[in-house]
Amino acid sequence: MFIPVIIFLASATFGAPTALSQSESYALASNPETLGAYVREYFSDTPLLADIAWCESRMRHLDKNGQVLRGTVDGDDVGVMQINTRYHGEKAEELGLNLYSLQGNLEYAEYLYEKQGSKPWLASSPCWGKLAAK
Repeated sequence: MFIPVIIFLASATFGAPTALSQSESYALASNPETLGAYVREYFSDTPLLADIAWCESRMRHLDKNGQVLRGTVDGDDVGVMQINTRYHGEKAEELGLNLYSLQGNLEYAEYLYEKQGSKPWLASSPCWGKLAAK
């Protein structure tokens, strides 16, 4: 099943988000280098979340077939932040966030981090703990 990915970027003046075309969204989400830069900028106030994104998905939101990346250990983990839909899908929906979209995945990660800190990503802490220590 193909789930469209919609990405919004803040304007240069940090005003309302600017919608990208579907091809621009796909280009950003499917290129780890470009996506990595976007994620690092997005989490500039909480760089640990960018480190977590690297360790969880290697800065990938889509797999090689253009589908939203799913976890290898738990298929309910989705996207660049590997948010588990079984545990967080209902709350994300209440908040109006689509965990399958890049923007929704990142926004929910911020929400989760504010509520629980890095605890939801403890499984990957051996990786991001090393990155954060640098």
